[in-house]
Amino acid sequence: QVQLVESGGGLVQPGGSRRLSCAASGSILSFNAMGWYRQAPGKQRELVARITSGGSINYADYVKGRFTISRDNAKNTLYLQMNDLKHEAADDYYCAARRERIAGVKDDYWGQGTQVTVSS
Repeated sequence: QVQLVESGGGLVQPGGSRRLSCAASGSILSFNAMGWYRQAPGKQRELVARITSGGSINYADYVKGRFTISRDNAKNTLYLQMNDLKHEAADDYYCAARRERIAGVKDDYWGQGTQVTVSS
């Protein structure tokens, strides 16, 4: 059973920085892709940043140049460095991982989420 555990959320002032971490219970090399998503109450979960096993990265337009996704394979951990945080970045952030099996079957795993609050 795959477990993803996020940490690093909390209160940060506008313009400040925060680093989220996502620790996996097993080797993250087994995942075809990992990513960070955000979700506001009553809204759909949306992609913030994603990294594939091959190292391809894509970001939501509104975080380009401010957020950086990275991973430490030795620590089995995914990170999201968030800089210059704005009020609208306040949300629950979720770590996700996808493992693709044969015949196109995809297994998606989610963490429990970590809350980021942006306030002065």
